[in-house]
Amino acid sequence: MRHYFKQYLFFFIIVFVTFNSQAQIRDTAEWKALFAVGVNYPTTDGFVKGSYAKAVNFPTINLGIQRMLTTEYGVKLDFGFNRFKNDDDTPDFKINYSRINAQFIYDPSNLIGFLPIRMRTVLHAGPGITFAKPLGTLGENKQTFLNLLGGLELHYAINDKLSVYTDVAYIYGVTSLDDYNPVLSGLGAFNGSVFNLTFGVAVSLSGCQYCN
Repeated sequence: MRHYFKQYLFFFIIVFVTFNSQAQIRDTAEWKALFAVGVNYPTTDGFVKGSYAKAVNFPTINLGIQRMLTTEYGVKLDFGFNRFKNDDDTPDFKINYSRINAQFIYDPSNLIGFLPIRMRTVLHAGPGITFAKPLGTLGENKQTFLNLLGGLELHYAINDKLSVYTDVAYIYGVTSLDDYNPVLSGLGAFNGSVFNLTFGVAVSLSGCQYCN
């Protein structure tokens, strides 16, 4: 009888530890730091006529800090850097595209019943400011303009402190490009929108603040 009792006790301890660790993975940390690297595509209409960038450009780098206010809602401040260059059949240029955005976060993961316990979905959106600076002798065509960013992140928890994620984002350039005469005098100027695809890590900087 004592032998069976020990077996049952051991079984229930394993089950309890497993479910407790799974619950911690699903819990929401108050503070997180995010780092991601990927590729970008700047829209053609953001350049002067006759010039455009490659369809896939590297690198895209995103750095962010986020704070969850509840289990579903939070805020994030992040910095993004993109580098893109001319396509093969257009005049040469390279552009450094930097941005800073303040964003709202919505995490509907607890409302989506079919998601695995280790996965989360995060919607994020918010305004920001962009600095587009062409390199070399085209530096006079630098641009500063407002943007609106919206995106979707998919997170997979490695443990209760670390998760890996992918982010698909669209950064809309609010203003339009100036008129240049002649057109090529505006080479390197960019005032358009950018698609980003990045892969990164999210690190919890605090303990579980909003446990379910």
